[in-house]
Amino acid sequence: MDNLTQSQVLSYDAFMPMITATLRTALNQCGKSRYLVSKETGITEATLSRFVKCKIPLRGTNMDTLCNYLGLELTKIKGKKPRK
Repeated sequence: MDNLTQSQVLSYDAFMPMITATLRTALNQCGKSRYLVSKETGITEATLSRFVKCKIPLRGTNMDTLCNYLGLELTKIKGKKPRK
């Protein structure tokens, strides 16, 4: 179960909002219900619901699973240097 404290949520890397926004958009546009996505990925429907409603981010494993399910891949933007 995804039980993160407020400080853990706030400590996410600066790129996390872009990743979660992309995942939320892809999930909303995939044409499948959260129930079906839950059954096909093994991510609980409650976790997906909290994620879609912007209440809590996904953990790494669930994020990886959802990216794979939606056919998304994280890539580096050409010419951009990582933040320190």
